[in-house]
Amino acid sequence: MTNAWITDISNRPSVRQRNRARSLRRNLTESERKLWWHLRYRLLMERGHFRRQVPIGPYMTDFCCLASKLIIEVDGNQHGYDVNAAHDEHRTSYLENHGFRVIRFTNREVMTAIEGVLETILAALNAGSLPLAGRD
Repeated sequence: MTNAWITDISNRPSVRQRNRARSLRRNLTESERKLWWHLRYRLLMERGHFRRQVPIGPYMTDFCCLASKLIIEVDGNQHGYDVNAAHDEHRTSYLENHGFRVIRFTNREVMTAIEGVLETILAALNAGSLPLAGRD
């Protein structure tokens, strides 16, 4: 559960990571702000909840439900470039190797098709421990 990830000292974020997370939480993009509102007020869960800008290992995740070990990433246009796509692939691999599932949405999906985004997130939460392929 949540505590297993946090109680291992090697998994705890550094002071620098915590400060960066705080800064990112104060400066969400428009699409992150919209998704965060829906995660907080429309997608109520019995077990656990989503957090914003969660440091996991060397990475900062956009949204994470530690209880379900589900990470949601909202990607801007820069993620379409080869260099950034390779970085995202390496990052996803790291997170999956630590037991997390990662799903990705584009800014455009969040801004224009939020119902579909929420349905995908609910399906991932209901899938439980089944592996979920990331969206491209």
